[in-house]
Amino acid sequence: MSGEEIDGTHVLVDALVNQGVEYMFGVVGIPVIEVAVAAQQAGIKYVGMRNEQAACYAAQAIGYLTGKPGVCLVVSGPGLLHTIGGLANAQSNCWPVLVIGGSSDEDQEGMGAFQECPQVQSCSLYCKYSARPPRIDTIPYHVAKAMKCAMYGRPGASYLDLPGSTLSGRVEESTVVQFPRCPPLPVSLASPDLVSEAATLLAGAQRPLVVVGKGAAYGRAEEEVYRLVEKTGLPFLPTPMGKGVLPDDHPQCIAPARSRALLEADVILLLGARLNWMLHFGRPPRYAPDVKFIQVDACAEEFHNSVTGSVALLGDLKMVCGQLEKAVPGSLFPSHSPWWSRLKEKAQANIQISTKLAEDTSLPLNYYTVFHHLQQLLPSDCIIVSEGANTMDIGRTLLLNKYPRHRLDAGTFGTMGVGLGYAIASALWARDHAPGKRIVCVEGDSAFGFSGMEMETIYRYKLPIIVIIVNNNGIYAGLDERMFEEIQEGMDATIATPPTSLLPNVHYERITAVFNDTGYYCKSIPELQEAVNQALREKHKPSLINVMINPMAQRKTQDFDWLTRSKL
Repeated sequence: MSGEEIDGTHVLVDALVNQGVEYMFGVVGIPVIEVAVAAQQAGIKYVGMRNEQAACYAAQAIGYLTGKPGVCLVVSGPGLLHTIGGLANAQSNCWPVLVIGGSSDEDQEGMGAFQECPQVQSCSLYCKYSARPPRIDTIPYHVAKAMKCAMYGRPGASYLDLPGSTLSGRVEESTVVQFPRCPPLPVSLASPDLVSEAATLLAGAQRPLVVVGKGAAYGRAEEEVYRLVEKTGLPFLPTPMGKGVLPDDHPQCIAPARSRALLEADVILLLGARLNWMLHFGRPPRYAPDVKFIQVDACAEEFHNSVTGSVALLGDLKMVCGQLEKAVPGSLFPSHSPWWSRLKEKAQANIQISTKLAEDTSLPLNYYTVFHHLQQLLPSDCIIVSEGANTMDIGRTLLLNKYPRHRLDAGTFGTMGVGLGYAIASALWARDHAPGKRIVCVEGDSAFGFSGMEMETIYRYKLPIIVIIVNNNGIYAGLDERMFEEIQEGMDATIATPPTSLLPNVHYERITAVFNDTGYYCKSIPELQEAVNQALREKHKPSLINVMINPMAQRKTQDFDWLTRSKL
């Protein structure tokens, strides 16, 4: 007598629940509609997005915020291919995510099936694990392995391919054995001898520096990093998403003197930070030729990549920081030292320049005055999501973070279009883990265009996200209305319009009218203040604020270009 049967869809969902999946983002269609319905019935929170790329961004952001992968559910062919940018972003950022893609029925492969596509192979370049379970009863194993691969070692992306014939197929339930839940991430200590060597190197430094990276935030190492920095008295710099591991207003934070600190330091301790383009590869002219690096990382492959480090501490960041704290004798660097004086001098000079720009409230507004006044208005514990070229770069220096994992931006891959997906994930996390916390998504007008239709998603799920568009009519820089019209007059627009230009004075705030709401259009600081204060009073619905600035507004003069280019 045969037993009860179960279909592949419910085997998959049961496996996801068994592995602790809480959140799923996706765009449904054939053959995965039933997966989303079954996931909701099983208690998994499902958010239907408007684009698969944004869904993948949201799933990886929830992975970063919770420490376990979010799931992105998509259809076959083009649906899956739309997630490739998100998979690459997760791999580069080292954020855990699991993408599940439906695919064409197995018995139609090679025959030109609906949306037939080599999906496992397509994802393998951008995933730690990419596989198709060969049978329904093997789904639990592959779900467990995909989850483990996404979390263990350096976090990243996994992909599972589920043909429609597998999802709709049926087997006896007794033949399906759920695989045990992935155990907590194993942790390890660094070599005690190397820890002593690192402590000695720091103690003998004349111009030491600590760089706090995104890895410290993901590793929940804020308490250990705080104790180490406080005990040693060393100056520190956060990377963009390392902001908040220690508060930006901490007296040892030397972010306003970033270029000088990197250029003149003789010993640099890297805590969960990689010497990639974001840190200019650790090479001259951004660093001294003889600078020594102490690298702390969970993956040995990261050591000695662009330059040879002096000490490589392989281990869990929390544990290694604890080892270093015990190894150092006490305060290593007094605040009255010449090194501190040089850093504070440069920091003060840069702050004065930024302050002068911030106090200029003449119209049209500049970036600095907008962000200066936003900083005064926004709650100190809000999560800030930011993307856009100047919007993100300038905003990073003026919008301060007090808490870890409270800044999400374009990240290591420099991806534009992440903003609204990240904001949606942040709002869901806050709703479930920190009720009342505000999510503020600060977008350039160009960046907003990548995923602006996710505003409908935000309204549909009643997420009280404050979206602020800093509108300069273009990419990096735009044109005012008069100049734009003059350039196009009597000309073919495709020949005359500068590639960096967008349509001037677009009223993006009017998008809210589609959702029976009213946005805010701001050209002055009083209008911005009124709009933000009103948006903060709205506890149960989104707000969209469109802030017009000078199309030619730029960053203050930099000692070095933000991107280190090849000399070839």
